[in-house]
Amino acid sequence: MEVVTVSPDPSAKGTVPFGEYRTWYRVTGDLHSGRPAVIAVHGGPGSTHDYLLSLASLAEKGWPVVHYDQLGNGGSTHLPDREADFWTVELFLAELDNLITELGVGSGYVLFGQSWGGLLVAEHAKARPAGLRGLVIANAPASYPLWLSEMAVLRAALPPGVQETLLRHEAARTTDDADYLAAMRVFYNRHVCRTVPWPRDFLSSFMEIYNDPTVYYTMNGPNEFHVIGTLKDWGVIEGLPSIEAPTLLIGGRYDEATPVTMQPYFDGIPQVRWEIFENSSHLPHLEEPERFDEVMVEFLKSL
Repeated sequence: MEVVTVSPDPSAKGTVPFGEYRTWYRVTGDLHSGRPAVIAVHGGPGSTHDYLLSLASLAEKGWPVVHYDQLGNGGSTHLPDREADFWTVELFLAELDNLITELGVGSGYVLFGQSWGGLLVAEHAKARPAGLRGLVIANAPASYPLWLSEMAVLRAALPPGVQETLLRHEAARTTDDADYLAAMRVFYNRHVCRTVPWPRDFLSSFMEIYNDPTVYYTMNGPNEFHVIGTLKDWGVIEGLPSIEAPTLLIGGRYDEATPVTMQPYFDGIPQVRWEIFENSSHLPHLEEPERFDEVMVEFLKSL
């Protein structure tokens, strides 16, 4: 285990062992401050921590923040030759458990899971870990079948010709064609990030996915709305009532994770509240940062 020593301002970066691999992490703030660490669990699967970097500002308000890159991307070990059966939900649950142990925060922590990360932290919370103080599930569907059914609704409402372009290239398996990518961007600008130009942190993660798309293409698919990977039939709805941690749900009014996809969390988790960001899509922390900070601090104080 690497010893984490954090000065009041800068962040500490390093890696921790995860079996024969390494998980990259960054700590902002003091892990020994007496307040639970907020662990940011990024989306994808196959993205990186970069687009969630703004959460580090919570350290200025007294909550240490841990970012990490999930195995296969960013600063963690890349494994481009691994087959689909290697990349499982269980693998990423084990990596999260390992990180919590290696950083010594198991006695008190809060999980912030965004998009795919939201499903992952919900699955973690079902086991009722003693040190889990709170749970934030942001912009995450409760199941991929729900996600796919709502993708069909959102795609049908795209401007004339866009859906036809998408369907034509998906049928031909030419999703790397320039026309397809242009049509994809129409969807992304509506339902992923409505801030134009896209914020630098989001662009960083976006480019990291395509720098090594092994995990994203295997588990998800070529993009957000064409999910044909191994997760397409997976969800976390069963067992949500067993989650004991106080939970905050976050969604955007124009989110690709529509209210229909998030409703099972609200129905199933006993201690839950839901905040909708009226001027956001999938990234309220970047699209409405001031209100996002207010909501997060209020929730953390309530714990």
